[in-house]
Amino acid sequence: MDLFSLQDAEKKSGFAPGADWSTMPLAARMRPRTLAEVAGQKHLLAEGKLLRRAIETDRFTSLIFYGPPGCGKTTLASVIAHTTNAHFMMLNGVESNVAEIRERIAEAQMRMSMHRKRTVLFVDELHRFNKAQQDVLLPHLEKGTVRFIGATTENPYFAINSPLLSRSQVFPLEPVAQEELVELLQRACFDTERGFGSLSLQISDEAVQHLAARADGDARKALTALEVAVLSTPASEDGTVHVDLQVAEESIQKKAIRYDRLGDAHYDTISAFIKSMRGSDPDAALYWLAMMLEAGEDIRFIARRIVIAASEDVGLADSNALRVAMDAARAAEMLGMPEARIPLAHATVYLATAPKSNSAYMGINAALEDVRNGKTLAVPEHLRTPTRKKLAQAGGVTADKLEYLYAHDYEEHFVPQAYLPEGRVYYTPTTNGLELRIKERMEHRRRLADEKKDIPRNSAE
Repeated sequence: MDLFSLQDAEKKSGFAPGADWSTMPLAARMRPRTLAEVAGQKHLLAEGKLLRRAIETDRFTSLIFYGPPGCGKTTLASVIAHTTNAHFMMLNGVESNVAEIRERIAEAQMRMSMHRKRTVLFVDELHRFNKAQQDVLLPHLEKGTVRFIGATTENPYFAINSPLLSRSQVFPLEPVAQEELVELLQRACFDTERGFGSLSLQISDEAVQHLAARADGDARKALTALEVAVLSTPASEDGTVHVDLQVAEESIQKKAIRYDRLGDAHYDTISAFIKSMRGSDPDAALYWLAMMLEAGEDIRFIARRIVIAASEDVGLADSNALRVAMDAARAAEMLGMPEARIPLAHATVYLATAPKSNSAYMGINAALEDVRNGKTLAVPEHLRTPTRKKLAQAGGVTADKLEYLYAHDYEEHFVPQAYLPEGRVYYTPTTNGLELRIKERMEHRRRLADEKKDIPRNSAE
């Protein structure tokens, strides 16, 4: 390969300087050029974070970005190349073959030898590379011929070969938060160089919020919908393009749901959801769940409320409800939307149809009330640690008063003795569901306590 062949290759890559932006879609024109312009990924790019430090100090080798479409994997790779003054070269896992990989690596070697400029080789859809294609990269990663960045929507620990994984650092990228999508859309509306700032454009806050919410964390989808909205809307007589909520709905092909995640609708809907599960109405609970999911509510927020309801409202009437809720919360976070709706619905119906008891919830509230407002009770002497007992004996406390009765030494592994210095009752079981068995067991033990008068009960007086 000679100098002219190298220049031709760079032009074909689409990232050569002086590219014609007028033919590019808005999402490509608005692609960030610096780390400061990147939307989202604060867990990786905030000041002091590992990835940001590695980029700013130019101390990284091979990276794999793992995340959903539109979260900024390609963008971040190009920003890294620009920040480190490297040439950006892109391959696609679907279209590329071993011959093309070798050709790009040869270009990188030529660029380094002729211009002393490093190359960032970015492979999109990395999980589409077969073993042979991945193996071609290995020796060049070892020698530093290219600085490799791969992007995948699949879990790399399952989709990528171990040799390539062992030579790379894996960074998970998250969907872009709605508030950051709003900022990105507003920047696109008023950017005179790359956006629509040269147009006379009026876009309502409702329209921007709707596009950001319905994009599901996908920056490309949000910008594409904005572009459709602006370019397909005829200007008014004064030459102004007006984009309202109706236009936004049509552009992203999803109807707006009257749901303000920071306002009354947020609190009213989650309240209706919880009260429907508590009231044993699975149909209503599923409707309010669907309302929140369709409006883009944070699935982790919904999952947390389900876990709380499992203990607060179902409780000991069916302790399995808490396991179901926890499993659903973990599954929803692992899957993400839209699949997360399935385990969340599973847990919602389980809780709505389960027997109910709030006895444990009421019990801890009553105990906390006493702790906060009543006098502090001392731990009974016979329940203290051996060291504390010795100190008590040294203070003149008699040995018989310190005797602790080991429950497992007695019939049915139960023996009555004082565990509180005062007789207080915080837990009163109901007869609902499995808690009926708890109630029966507690009544049985009370009868045993009355019958075993010959066994000395420790006094905490």
